[in-house]
Amino acid sequence: MEGEPVNVNEFQELARQALPKMYYDFFSGGAEDQHTLKENVEAFRRITFRPRILVDVSRINLSTTVLGYKISAPIMVAPSSMHKLAHPEGEIATARAAAASNTIMVLSSMSSCTIEEVASSCNAIRFFQLYVYKNRDVAAQLVQRAERNGYKAIVLTVDAPMLGRREADIKNKMIVPPLKNIEGLVSTEVDNDEGSILEGFAKGALDASLCWRDIGWLRSITNLPILIKGVLTREDAIKATEVGVAGIVVSNHGARQLDYTPATITVLEEQFKTRHVVHAVGGKVPVFLDGGVRRGTDVFKALALGAQAILIGRPVIYGLAAKVEYGVSR
Repeated sequence: MEGEPVNVNEFQELARQALPKMYYDFFSGGAEDQHTLKENVEAFRRITFRPRILVDVSRINLSTTVLGYKISAPIMVAPSSMHKLAHPEGEIATARAAAASNTIMVLSSMSSCTIEEVASSCNAIRFFQLYVYKNRDVAAQLVQRAERNGYKAIVLTVDAPMLGRREADIKNKMIVPPLKNIEGLVSTEVDNDEGSILEGFAKGALDASLCWRDIGWLRSITNLPILIKGVLTREDAIKATEVGVAGIVVSNHGARQLDYTPATITVLEEQFKTRHVVHAVGGKVPVFLDGGVRRGTDVFKALALGAQAILIGRPVIYGLAAKVEYGVSR
């Protein structure tokens, strides 16, 4: 590839060249047949525009607000784990790039840099993503640390009672590198001769009993607003507003959990059948989306279908692997 990358696909190719196969497969891969992984991208391509002409567009303002915080454009950094597998600077480089771009980064609880390290790396608005572990005290400690270090919201992942079957990780016997946030709290020592050590760790650590009543428990231990990430149906969107969340993220976990779930943009498209998530929440809380966003036109499509903003995961990783902080900013 000659010259500077001009789109996410070119950054992906640079990342593929830069990373060991195990790590590239981990970041780029999805569950089982990877049907939803392909559909997340392809579904955007099937949506076309009806452009209107002779409209004054001489002054463009892309900024928006998320939970009252102003960002430069409706594009945030989605939570994704273990950035040090992409580059040794890890989430520190990602956080600085997000700050330089004047947007919000959602730090994964499975990050390879700690809550405190990322908080002290630069001045910015950040949210914290939470997995709930079988030992609820671990989740409570993580939430308290995030609150103490200035994170502005908790993003609860609700689509991972157990890890999806990621066949590339099984074949590669994907390892679990040090997860600094839970060091000394949850053991990452796993003996899994059959395949992915990461899958074995998640099976032993994550709380598969997590359910709607636990939102009340989470609200009782923090003053921070709570968003839930992993909503794909109108019914769950309604329940989310009923339990008092501050926002929902339409997400299929980057197609890494349950294959043959709908592409996320199609969940918003269902508005034409009057069953869509945005209609269900009735403006009570903001709706965000992640999964398959690769172009500015994809961002626009999500906004046109009712999302307030989108989050990007893999594009950030590809930028980090290819060109570190600069790559994430690009």
